[in-house]
Amino acid sequence: MSTDTDIHDAYIHYVEGDISGENRGGTLALGFHGTGGSEMQMVPLLRDLLPAATIIAPRGDVSEHGAPRFFRRRAEGVYDMKDLARATTKLGDFIAAHVATMKPSRVVGLGYSNGANILASVIFSHPTLFTDAVLMHPLIPWAPKATAVRTRILITAGMNDPICPPSMTRSLESWFVSHATSVEVLWHPGGHEIAPAEAEGAAKFLRIQSRKG
Repeated sequence: MSTDTDIHDAYIHYVEGDISGENRGGTLALGFHGTGGSEMQMVPLLRDLLPAATIIAPRGDVSEHGAPRFFRRRAEGVYDMKDLARATTKLGDFIAAHVATMKPSRVVGLGYSNGANILASVIFSHPTLFTDAVLMHPLIPWAPKATAVRTRILITAGMNDPICPPSMTRSLESWFVSHATSVEVLWHPGGHEIAPAEAEGAAKFLRIQSRKG
């Protein structure tokens, strides 16, 4: 039987700020790296975007020839759906446990590539867990189950991304729109890299929500 401690420490992860729950009501920001990245990959950007937030950034628990990932794949764009389901449940429980402890007023997710894919999958299965999410270059080649998502979404994408074709990005946008989600898409002319315009767009997206709150 898993304990609360087991769930909180289910992943090797980086923490910055208060996770004790003593200073409740702040922002919890979670970062999810791309294939081959580490738990630190998204931390500098999160720190710039949300300097007052508590940051938690897990390391994917799957190794692809030494490259950390959050779930297995059979080929580029061909996912091991059974392992994706496993990873979605495990990561969703990990995030929910920290949210229950901290009781933040806002939960923000930021994921790039493989990290964006697992973040999207968690949002599909936990539609009220995140208040805001930035999905950088996600590739969702499966049809999510119908559910009403309450997370504000920003998708960023490259018009010449060789890994995630624009048609797949538009398909994901359409899914969110059809499921009553507030979604924005920011395009840049490059490929799969994170462009400066994406960081600027994410800053604007998150700042607008802060003003509303």
